[in-house]
Amino acid sequence: QVQLVESGGGLVQAGGSLRLSCAASGRSFSSITMGWFRQTPGKERDVVASLTTGTQTIGTPYYRDSVKGRFTISRDNAKNTVYLQMNSLKPEDTAIYYCAAARFGAGWQNAYWGQGTQVTVSS
Repeated sequence: QVQLVESGGGLVQAGGSLRLSCAASGRSFSSITMGWFRQTPGKERDVVASLTTGTQTIGTPYYRDSVKGRFTISRDNAKNTVYLQMNSLKPEDTAIYYCAAARFGAGWQNAYWGQGTQVTVSS
C-alpha cells in the first residue's frame, strides 16, 4: 500500500500562486509515476501533470495544455514528496486536486490516491 497526503490548497486571487505538496509513504517502487489530477462537480477527474521517476526522472513531465507554462511538477526523492507549483492561477483552475501514484507502466486505473485538497481561485 502507498499512502498519499496532500497539502497546500486554499483560496487565492486570480494571478496568484499556490504550491501543492504530496507526501508519499508505505510501499516503494523502483520506478513510479506520480501525478496531480483535478475534479470539479459533475465532471471527471482529469490529469493535470505527471512525472515518472526512478533513480532519475524518466522521460519528460506531462502537462495538460491548459496549464502548460503555468504549472510545474517536481519531486524531492529524499523527502518522497511530489509538488505542483501553480502560477498565474485562473478561476477555471478551481477544483479539488488529487495526488496519485502508480507503479511505472501499471496505469492510473491501478493508482493510489490522496484525499484531495481544495483549490479556489477568485476572480
